[in-house]
Amino acid sequence: MPPRALDPTGIVLVDKPAGPSSFAIVAELRRRTGARTGHAGTLDPFATGLLLLLSGRATKLASCFVGLDKRYVTDVDLTARTATGDPEGAVVARNEPPTPAELEHRLERLRGEVELPIPAASAVKIGGERAYKLARRGVHVDMPTRRSRVDALDVIAYTEGEVRLDLRVSSGTYVRAVADVLGGHCRTLRRLEIGPFSVDEADPERFIPPDEALARL
Repeated sequence: MPPRALDPTGIVLVDKPAGPSSFAIVAELRRRTGARTGHAGTLDPFATGLLLLLSGRATKLASCFVGLDKRYVTDVDLTARTATGDPEGAVVARNEPPTPAELEHRLERLRGEVELPIPAASAVKIGGERAYKLARRGVHVDMPTRRSRVDALDVIAYTEGEVRLDLRVSSGTYVRAVADVLGGHCRTLRRLEIGPFSVDEADPERFIPPDEALARL
């Protein structure tokens, strides 16, 4: 196979729809340009929002973008936990939703520096194999925790056992883990920001020059 082209070069901001995997979005851009194409962090298929893709020579800059903070909005169903922490998993527990006061108490414990369990349906490797592959086969694994930083965790609305949250978190934070600790699962998840980049800027046809993108960090 011939090497991928080094142009067009730049950072591409894409508003991912629900359904396709992040890797399918990367592959679509690669097919369109014929250039090397990478990413600075994925979203689950059910999730929507900002993906930061790198094209051509910009793929060498991935390390500059993967550690940026993220902002999300999520709808958390507090009446049920699922095996995956999202709507794609089987329900494993039914719960009485908390009162607004109890919900705020739970949220307060999740702000700041926290230890969160890594979801069983994640891509983290356990014994050399992806955790989600083990989960699909029904293999139980005691998942490790990961230290995360939750800078903001604000309630937008809370009705009928479902809370909409606005989160600002460190890179590598699993919003599904936040939902699980709250006693529910993410029904929806949308990424609004990656560092200084906003989903409002998303344009799959625009290649932001590397120098311009780096100057914003």
